[in-house]
Amino acid sequence: MAPGDDRKVTGLVAATFTPLDAQGEVNLSVIGPYVDYLTEKQGIKGIFVNGTTGESMSLSVAERKVLAEEWCLRAKGRMDNVIIHVGCMSLKDSQDLARHAAKIGADGIAAISPSFFKPKTAEALRRFLQEVASAAPTLPFYYYQIPSFTGVNVPVKDVIEDIEKLIPSFRGVKFTGGDLLDFGQCVGYSQPHWSVLYGMDEQLLAGLAMGANGAVGSTYNYMGCYVDEMISAFETKDLVKARTIQFKIQELLNYAIKLGFDTGVNKQLMSDVSGLHLGPPRLPLMPCSPDLAQLLLQKYHSIFD
Repeated sequence: MAPGDDRKVTGLVAATFTPLDAQGEVNLSVIGPYVDYLTEKQGIKGIFVNGTTGESMSLSVAERKVLAEEWCLRAKGRMDNVIIHVGCMSLKDSQDLARHAAKIGADGIAAISPSFFKPKTAEALRRFLQEVASAAPTLPFYYYQIPSFTGVNVPVKDVIEDIEKLIPSFRGVKFTGGDLLDFGQCVGYSQPHWSVLYGMDEQLLAGLAMGANGAVGSTYNYMGCYVDEMISAFETKDLVKARTIQFKIQELLNYAIKLGFDTGVNKQLMSDVSGLHLGPPRLPLMPCSPDLAQLLLQKYHSIFD
């Protein structure tokens, strides 16, 4: 997919977990079966690789490259979109990953804001994103906003205004925040060839009502088939059904949050639901306890079976 293409990202995009072995090393052998599971069991046709769910900030650049290569290889002909997240604390590392993504045939790239030395203004953030995107000018570029992790609260509308003058390959936003005022402004400003993708799984229905083109999220790994039903219900104006499904998703996530939900726990739930051996998270994240894993799996089945 080149920036000039008319295709745009829509529907559900699963933010993939990074499979690790018992020693905490990247386990590429799981990725093929992982793609099979997403396509055959969850109906997923797009993936977002090496993002927050994929523990990207805990991975080396070399690890992120081999993961990106394997995901692109295994997803070729199976997925409509493989978007590689290339954001790093270092601009040079981000550019290196962007060039690599172009080389291996990714369908797009995304970048998060640096979060140690934070951009204080929209202009500073725009310049960083411009430098990253320029390393792979033929790939569609997406800004990945997630203020709960980065601590960067620059309004996205300020970032994307006239951004194609700086980044001709700009094609949208992964908006992972609860500020529906800012989100609505982004949707209202969005160009026809852009995708505004909502990233808050627990309130996707609100994002759809505001005009989201699609969604990127971790829970679509194991709840994608149910969320697809919700989207279909929304599109056919069956709001009662759509709300019912969204409330079920909220029930599971609210239960998990009260017990201590994080990426490690989420990863274990995906392993238990799918049967894939995704392994533990990498430190400083801690593995999910067996008792907690059992409680969450039981809750999942009580809601969706």
